[in-house]
Amino acid sequence: MSHSHGVAHDHAADHASHGSLKSYIVGFALSIILTVLSFRMVMSGTASQSSAAGWLVLLCVAQLLVQLIFFLHMGTAKAQRQNTGIFVFTVLVLAIAVGGSLWVMHNANILMMPGMGH
Repeated sequence: MSHSHGVAHDHAADHASHGSLKSYIVGFALSIILTVLSFRMVMSGTASQSSAAGWLVLLCVAQLLVQLIFFLHMGTAKAQRQNTGIFVFTVLVLAIAVGGSLWVMHNANILMMPGMGH
């Protein structure tokens, strides 16, 4: 039988670009572990405020990577390269926009402070 839309699908290639049940379970377990670690660190109060902030940023980045790899299927496989490239470009543009805005606001704040003139 032929397909009515005239395009043959390669189901093996379609399935390869999506995760398996095992990868979803691993991603879910890692997400839960990272969330519990973050919550426990903040609620226990054992870490100093500065070190807790650093650890939270690290756990946040780890959580982001877990989400991207296990649920959004970002990777280096041929079927995923275009999505990964678009994501990297988007992050770069956002970093430039946010970083540039912060830089301009910081310099404006320093240059406009009364009594701090040169």
